[in-house]
Amino acid sequence: MKNVQKGFTLIELMIVVAIIGILAAVAIPSYQNYVAKSAFTEVTNAMTPYKLAVENYWTDAGYPATISGLSPSTSGIPANLSNTAGTGALASVTTGANGAITGKAATPSYKGIVAGTTCILTPTVNTGAQRLDWAYSGGCVTNGYVHQ
Repeated sequence: MKNVQKGFTLIELMIVVAIIGILAAVAIPSYQNYVAKSAFTEVTNAMTPYKLAVENYWTDAGYPATISGLSPSTSGIPANLSNTAGTGALASVTTGANGAITGKAATPSYKGIVAGTTCILTPTVNTGAQRLDWAYSGGCVTNGYVHQ
């Protein structure tokens, strides 16, 4: 009489477990990086009204070659923002006199964001195109939360 085997051998099961382990070793860090990037959008989204206000100020001033003299009280720029509730990724947003907008991530860390990461959005006047070109700098670029 013939004895037919059913099921998987031990080596087949070990190969499947090894493949799943390799996939998990690659997927988990990538997912954690994705979560941190998506949580950091809270900071960049909070900077958007300031960016719009700087552009409006520059346009209303007649497209000058430089941006200077910005202040929340006289330029239509929103007042500095501080997250007093202490929840989420955002700690604060401030605007400099040259139009640079600085967003700061909360301390302690929130969803994998490096605590206290700063994101600086700096305008550069493009006189040929009559527009402002914006560039990110600071920890947000270093940590890979935003791209240039």
